[in-house]
Amino acid sequence: MNPSRGEAEALLAWGGKQNPGPWLDHCKNAARAAQAIAEQCGMDPERAYVSGLLHDIGYYANADGTGKNCHVYNGYALMMEKGCDAVAKICITHSFNIQDIRVYTGSNLTKDENELAVIRNCLIETVYDDYDRLIQLCDAICTADGVCTVERRLTEIILRQSHRAFNEYTIEKWKAYFALKGYFDEKCGMNIYNLFREEISKGIFN
Repeated sequence: MNPSRGEAEALLAWGGKQNPGPWLDHCKNAARAAQAIAEQCGMDPERAYVSGLLHDIGYYANADGTGKNCHVYNGYALMMEKGCDAVAKICITHSFNIQDIRVYTGSNLTKDENELAVIRNCLIETVYDDYDRLIQLCDAICTADGVCTVERRLTEIILRQSHRAFNEYTIEKWKAYFALKGYFDEKCGMNIYNLFREEISKGIFN
């Protein structure tokens, strides 16, 4: 079961009150991009929007400022508590375009063995569908400022996480993002950047 659009927007607003930050605008942009791509390729735009809006909801728990809470696990746990298992799954899978826990390069993947087991089991047991793939892509083309190219988003992450942005799986992970973009280009019958041409151009030239 997925929350409605209104329920999802209310939940994100609640999360923003717990922990204000640029993650909120990133989620809104990912939701908008997911809806637009879904409309173009025949997927459910409401499901896409809700999944994009809540993929990072686990950041609500980072209000202590330490950054140590695991948004991947916390989002999953919150959405499972609310009976929204499809979105709960997205909270994990959006960070793993390759189904291997070792590809994660952030600093806040949980050290709790029980939480790690939940994430591993989800990655092992999940058969990725097009909603998992779509939110992985939208996570990779959306900043807090708007929709951008995969290259710009990956560069932003490197600059922001320079001391932890690389591991032995990084290149394969990047290749997987470009493959996702190609997959949705084909599915949409067009270069998906054309859906956001003005926005992307403005980001590049302004």
